[in-house]
Amino acid sequence: MGVAFDMTLFLVRRMAGFAATLFIATLVIFLLLDLLPGDPARFILGINATPEAVAALRTQMGLDAPAHERFLAWVGGMLVGDFGLSTTQRLPVAELIAERMAVTLPLSLIAMVVSVVVGLPIGILAAMRRGKATDTALMVLAQTGLAIPNFWFGMLLTLVFAVTLRWLPTGGFIPWDEDAGAAMRGMILPGLALALPQASILARVMRTALVDVTEQDFIRTARAKGASEARVILRHALKGGLLPVVSFLGPALAGIISGSFVIETIFQIPGLGREFVNSAFNRDYTLVTGTVILYAVLIITFNLLVDIAVVWLNPKLRLE
Repeated sequence: MGVAFDMTLFLVRRMAGFAATLFIATLVIFLLLDLLPGDPARFILGINATPEAVAALRTQMGLDAPAHERFLAWVGGMLVGDFGLSTTQRLPVAELIAERMAVTLPLSLIAMVVSVVVGLPIGILAAMRRGKATDTALMVLAQTGLAIPNFWFGMLLTLVFAVTLRWLPTGGFIPWDEDAGAAMRGMILPGLALALPQASILARVMRTALVDVTEQDFIRTARAKGASEARVILRHALKGGLLPVVSFLGPALAGIISGSFVIETIFQIPGLGREFVNSAFNRDYTLVTGTVILYAVLIITFNLLVDIAVVWLNPKLRLE
């Protein structure tokens, strides 16, 4: 009964924090975009438009209403799935976002999986070979991966695997319903480019967490009983070392999302990151705000799931 109550209380607190964080993020995003220079109506009509035409379009778009009324109308519309119309494409923002997310979500998933599959084994191997040449070499490799900009790494991958070897396409994207295999091949290089910095950080976090755990008494006991270093790491230390890694998955997703803005543009992938860049240049504030809010919801939700996973792995954190 006590455990169930603690977990319920934890979930209630986290959900309340989720709602408060989302509201504050929504308010900050609206205020920042509202303060940006430039008039969307003037941008749409062009510099030769008459003041009357600009004023009429501003009224049609609701831009002449007070800020608090526009904010409440905007939030109310989002709660029912209405993100408004794109001011440049004249299409529902929700429809545009859904179309672009069909590209960005698989790309982000590929990058996250690659980050975990590559980063964790490197960190575990470095911890197993702590203080030896292998440890030093792997940590130098991780530091190098962290220092290399992902867009430069993406261009290097393109030069090797697309231009020289011609194994993969240089860019572009074929829709999933036309050729799923070609679509997946187009995701490989940008996915690897997005994964590089996160895999490097995960490797360092994994190694540091395992080294900290191996300093505890129960690890010394296992070693005293004659357990090999590999057995000590994999069987005894790994579970405790996973907590910092799981906690980092939220920031890792944020890094992948922010990196997608550049990577999707470089590889000419019609995802949400590239759409955000284009809409920002075109002053399509309706599409910009819808995209930013969606990213905020994704990151906050994923962080909530990470918190729940950490508490599940370590129930003592519920009381904290």
